[in-house]
Amino acid sequence: MPEGLKEKTAFISDMDGVVYHGNNLLPGAAEFVRLLEERQLRYLFLTNSSERTPRELAEKLARLGVRVSPEHFYTSALATADFLSRQKPGCTVFAVGEAGLTNALYEKGITMNDVDPDYVVIGETRTYSFERLEKAVRLVLGGAKLIGTNPDLTGPVENGIVPATGALIAPIELATGKKAYFIGKPNPFMMRRAVKFLNAMSRETVIIGDRMDTDVIAGVEAEVDTVLVLSGVTKQEDISRFAYTPRYVMSGLAELVEKLS
Repeated sequence: MPEGLKEKTAFISDMDGVVYHGNNLLPGAAEFVRLLEERQLRYLFLTNSSERTPRELAEKLARLGVRVSPEHFYTSALATADFLSRQKPGCTVFAVGEAGLTNALYEKGITMNDVDPDYVVIGETRTYSFERLEKAVRLVLGGAKLIGTNPDLTGPVENGIVPATGALIAPIELATGKKAYFIGKPNPFMMRRAVKFLNAMSRETVIIGDRMDTDVIAGVEAEVDTVLVLSGVTKQEDISRFAYTPRYVMSGLAELVEKLS
């Protein structure tokens, strides 16, 4: 193991497939957080999911036995709100999503508008309906710009997978002929915001993730060293299919903790 990893002072970690699977904590997760806290290292849990607020994510980890305060979480919903507030301060949106998205938008001074919004914003939701789909299509055709919190087509749940933002937004793209702009990974915007959030520099930061097509590419494009863990989506045999490679490959957080100790 190159010594460079031990010299990192800021750690950005994906959640599902790295820290937990559904409601099951993965080996090494609790020890990883303990190591970060003991060494007073900066860290952030980064998730493409826009459903939950940081407080809800903190509560989920607490139920799994790991205590992390809400300021250590950064979601695609927060990144989307950051992006829109920088693009057009005080803009209005028609949002299809859960509390994680609407709360993030409100906190940035962005208001809801289902008549003539500047943006139509789609995130994960369990309240998807033809009526909301129809309204979104009409608003985009009327000039609203189409934004997705992340491009993921599916998301993991206890009994399999469910449609995620990329799948929910596809009918709007097809019906309007307009392509959505996605904020979450692999968009380097989210990664750069996370690095800035930690008040860190790229060279002293590392990202840990389980997907080559989101976590690793986001790190590569943001010039942040990457750790691919094989506890989630990407398997060892998948790595060679990509034109880019992770800096480090490990079985999971337990191995990372061992290497950092």
